[in-house]
Amino acid sequence: MLYNLLFPLADQFSLFNLFQYITFRSIYALITALVLSWMLGPLFIRRLSRAQSIGQPIRSDGPETHLAKRGTPTMGGSLILFALTLSTLLWADLTNAFIWLALVLTLGYGLIGWYDDHLKIIRGDPKGLAGRWKLALQTGLGLAVALGLVALTEPIVDVPFFGMQWDLGWWYAPFVVFVLVGASNAVNLTDGLDGLAVTPTFMAVAALGVVVYLAGHAKFAEYLLIPYVPGAGELTVFCGAMIGACLGFLWFNTYPAQVFMGDVGALSLGGALGFVASSVHQQFLLAIAGGLFVLEVVSVMVQVVSFKLTGKRVFRMAPIHHHYELKGWAEPKVIVRFWIIALLLSLVALSALKIR
Repeated sequence: MLYNLLFPLADQFSLFNLFQYITFRSIYALITALVLSWMLGPLFIRRLSRAQSIGQPIRSDGPETHLAKRGTPTMGGSLILFALTLSTLLWADLTNAFIWLALVLTLGYGLIGWYDDHLKIIRGDPKGLAGRWKLALQTGLGLAVALGLVALTEPIVDVPFFGMQWDLGWWYAPFVVFVLVGASNAVNLTDGLDGLAVTPTFMAVAALGVVVYLAGHAKFAEYLLIPYVPGAGELTVFCGAMIGACLGFLWFNTYPAQVFMGDVGALSLGGALGFVASSVHQQFLLAIAGGLFVLEVVSVMVQVVSFKLTGKRVFRMAPIHHHYELKGWAEPKVIVRFWIIALLLSLVALSALKIR
């Protein structure tokens, strides 16, 4: 909004020339989202506490230490969505189609998550919305957004470390849907400890933010042998807002959490990660930067397959962060060590831009 309003006045006021720079607007999108989260966080938490008599339902079969968290309000991801959306609308170029697709997917997945959280609270049951309905809603919205991306970009997928692209043709849209839904649910599975999901999320989106900026610049993209996507660089502003919103939420979600993200936050953030990566054909790079989320999903798959085939469990509990809790690791130790892994993976993803 500010770009569309103020940059046309740059001839009269030279200061407004700053708004042409994506880096400038991305930094202030981050700061805006962060400050909004800090300012509004206490109000959001008070409102959620009043509206939720029991707070987040706790799994009876989970680690016993989690029972002490009963009564903590959930749906705090609504704060992330508010700060992310308002900051993006303020600082992004609102004529850019990538921005609107990102907001539609993020808010749409957030709405699905909100309904899931709502059902959990009114029923007092951690199961919430039936998995088949959740998956159907995610797939339907994901397909609509994927078709929008197909209209804006080529049906190719970049292969990290090799400097080559695969042309998927008609299979590209289903592949994008798979990435959007998979990333959304992967972040949701990871969101089991205080601050565990939100920090790897902003680390991954920081790495992807660098990539979308480079992919939106013809000379940088040519030099790095990555696909050039005109207009995609504007998503750097969206990434900045997402980082700021996540950092602001972490202020209240860090151990011991004052509020939980809930599905409204986890599903939307995961979907946003999938969209940003898909917009510049970097789905495989997302699998590296978001490798911690992949690990969590794989641990659940291994656990289910092993139990069905052999009747035995590979882990004491899945997802894998609960396994280490049951081994005796204190919750803060699990969280921080997983953060370190997420940071390392994000750096490896960035290194793939030069190793080709």
